[in-house]
Amino acid sequence: MTGQRPAFIPPARPIIGEAEIEAAVRVLRSGKVVQGPEVVAFEQEFGELVAGRHCVAVNSGTSALQLTLLALGVGPGDEVIVPSFSFAASANAVRLVGAEPIFVDIEPGSFCLDPAAVAAAVTARTVAVMPVHLYGHPAAMDQIMAVAQRHSLAVVEDAAQAHGASLHGTPVGAFGTAGCFSFYPTKNMHSLEGGMISTADAGLARTLRLLRNQGMEQRYANEIVGANVRMTDVAAAIGRVQLTQLAEWTEQRRANAKYLDSNITGMITPPVADAARHVYHQYTVRVRGNRDAAQARLDELGVGNAVYYPTPIHRLKPYLDKDGQPGPWELPETERAAAEVISLPVHPSLSPDDLERIAEAANLAGGAR
Repeated sequence: MTGQRPAFIPPARPIIGEAEIEAAVRVLRSGKVVQGPEVVAFEQEFGELVAGRHCVAVNSGTSALQLTLLALGVGPGDEVIVPSFSFAASANAVRLVGAEPIFVDIEPGSFCLDPAAVAAAVTARTVAVMPVHLYGHPAAMDQIMAVAQRHSLAVVEDAAQAHGASLHGTPVGAFGTAGCFSFYPTKNMHSLEGGMISTADAGLARTLRLLRNQGMEQRYANEIVGANVRMTDVAAAIGRVQLTQLAEWTEQRRANAKYLDSNITGMITPPVADAARHVYHQYTVRVRGNRDAAQARLDELGVGNAVYYPTPIHRLKPYLDKDGQPGPWELPETERAAAEVISLPVHPSLSPDDLERIAEAANLAGGAR
């Protein structure tokens, strides 16, 4: 890997093939482009991925989280337990409904909520817990559900990165009160942009459908105050095509991760919990030494990489206290992960040569100082 600068391996590569293009054109020619038959079909087909639950399509994963909290009646004076080691949307959705996110620590292996920390954070104001299936690894839902049931809490799964992940055979999005998925272009499957909510509660599903469409099912028969966060039929048609390929892409991601597990020795590879099916939205390693130096070396070797997430949510400006401080949170595993992680390419477009280069580069970068 010397001499001419090597070709760049991107950290992610959204897939948009001829089938997706044909689906979008078909819908545009039909004239039925918003909240029509493609959306209905996508909701039904996605339900098979979440144990047959009701599914409600919306325009983004963030909207899915926010609408779910609204539909559950979460609002001012309420607390929702969330991880700080996540994308800001997890906590933003809580704030957007007027409630307060309560940050708790993560497990060092899975990077997901620590059930013991969840239990310790419950107060009289706690109404819900939001486990994030980070990087495609399922959170410890059996233990989290036990805590939630003991305290009568709603459970809103943030499954934005975990389409098809499971624990003990149960798919994410089929554990809690509701599950929320994202179809952003870099996710394991996408609809260009969009989101989906899954729930076993038919009444909650109906409320969600009202909320996404100005509070009405029948035109001009508004039942509640709602918003406009509908999914377009173009997005749904693309999502339907992607859904048919998700299983194949997931197995390729898992095979790529297995190769990297076996060949990376210079960094700490991601462990997988017993009975967990990791779908590797990200292949996230820990760096033993200087992360900046490791990233610079990876860049030099043409291997795309990124840090998700360098700043925990509780240290972001909107979540600082009135003195500009991060508040009372004691989150040592969160802080350690934010300082150590790097995500390497694992997407299904990688070739065998790409995988070999990624592993070799990670081993060289792992010793960078």
